[in-house]
Amino acid sequence: MHADVQQRLAQRVDDAVAPRRHFLNRDPEYRALKLLATRNRKQPPRTPLDALQHVIDVAREMTHGTYGALAITGTNDYVEGFLVSGMPDDALRALKGPPQGDGPLGTMRLDGLPVRLDDVATHTQAFGFPPKHPGMKELLGLPIFAGGEVRGAIYVTDRRGGRKFGTEDEGVLKVLSHHAGLIIEASWY
Repeated sequence: MHADVQQRLAQRVDDAVAPRRHFLNRDPEYRALKLLATRNRKQPPRTPLDALQHVIDVAREMTHGTYGALAITGTNDYVEGFLVSGMPDDALRALKGPPQGDGPLGTMRLDGLPVRLDDVATHTQAFGFPPKHPGMKELLGLPIFAGGEVRGAIYVTDRRGGRKFGTEDEGVLKVLSHHAGLIIEASWY
């Protein structure tokens, strides 16, 4: 879609919601979608991975997470695509590959339920991080559904600012995981 068409559509939406803007601006899910739309207009994604990178960047920004990640999994639950936000390139290169989600993330992808942990190390299936993986304590993650099946996960870690992840953060991830699922369903499978 051309930028001028996107701008005209965005203006029409803005005009339609103007009378309710005060209420909408308090809604974290609306703010997440608005931020994602703004980012997509300023830097139009050229590939599905670019679009998913925007999703995880917005997730990390909106939840104040130190790190964010988005994993795309195949039918055998093997990670086929992995995007991160907030991790320096040298730290990312030091990892041998994407995590396969054998601990707390694996349970989320198996049962389709959100995961919110104050300390990842206390989870019953936690077994530590791979070598050179940055330390992480707090985790909030949601599965990504595409075509009615779990096809990945979106998660953020270690909320900055002294507060724990809350229901507002989970709402942000919920709307962004849905958006990611639409991208994956349309472009990946």
